[in-house]
Amino acid sequence: MTDYRLSEADLDRVPEDEPRETRIKRLKIRSWRRGIKEMDLILGGYADAHLAEMSDEDLDAFDRLLKENDQDLYQWVSGQAPVPEAHALLIAKLAGR
Repeated sequence: MTDYRLSEADLDRVPEDEPRETRIKRLKIRSWRRGIKEMDLILGGYADAHLAEMSDEDLDAFDRLLKENDQDLYQWVSGQAPVPEAHALLIAKLAGR
């Protein structure tokens, strides 16, 4: 039996013609299955509440955010570190600011 594992690069590969519904499901799964429980709760809860109503551009931004490191994300959301400009608006929404 072959032991097959997906790499991070495999997780980031997305078909260009991915249907919106499939994309939202993928983003929700990635939001709830992070590295640390705090980010599961923050990102997963936000994804469940908002992804369906987001524009394609907003989904792009959320997808880019999910590629960031959990420790960095947590520090940004909690205000412990400065937020990169590219993620400032979304982090403010996640943090309820």
